[in-house]
Amino acid sequence: MRISKKMERRMAAYQQDLMEKHCEEVENMYRQTRGWRHDYRNHIQTMKAYLSMGRYEELSRYLDQLDEDLSQVDTVIKTGNVMMDAVLNSKISVARAKQITVEAKASVPQRLSIAEVDLCVILGNLLDNAIEACMQISQESQRFIRIYIDILQGQLYLYVINTAAENLRRQGGSYLSTKSAREHGYGLMRMDRVVEKYHGYLERQDEKGVFATEVLLPLDTSA
Repeated sequence: MRISKKMERRMAAYQQDLMEKHCEEVENMYRQTRGWRHDYRNHIQTMKAYLSMGRYEELSRYLDQLDEDLSQVDTVIKTGNVMMDAVLNSKISVARAKQITVEAKASVPQRLSIAEVDLCVILGNLLDNAIEACMQISQESQRFIRIYIDILQGQLYLYVINTAAENLRRQGGSYLSTKSAREHGYGLMRMDRVVEKYHGYLERQDEKGVFATEVLLPLDTSA
């Protein structure tokens, strides 16, 4: 399918915005981590003071607060690949801040033959779409995202399933984005083009209030 130059420019601008958004999210996550580490010694001194004075209830409350703060900045996923770690952890942090339950399992080699920008497009859009879909659900307890990433038979396998509204919009056999007109469909189109670039496989399905996306990208084993 041929795409006009105007559409190409719009998609390039969308991709640039997406990359900047991911970088900002990752930097925010690292900034929180650096801040917590900077305050580590002060936290230890405060807890020692509560302990020496026998103020155990205050110490318990302080520990609870620290546990909550740490859970917000902890690196929850370590796949083995730096770019994937950065995108996954920043998106998971965003999702959990929006009261979305996230379960993730991911394991990949340190180096992949897939270009980092393409990896960012696939992962970023997958998780942005999942978060967006979850936010359409009014009951927070029903919001969830499950992520599975691995290497299967020489291919990078990505699977994301999330809660979604049951009245998803379609046009023909394709799903339509619920984003603003400016972003309408660009993310989905970018994902489709990256998958085509690597001669991969992409499948989207919805059933009974859940939406699932499955992606297979062949890897160059000689890389």
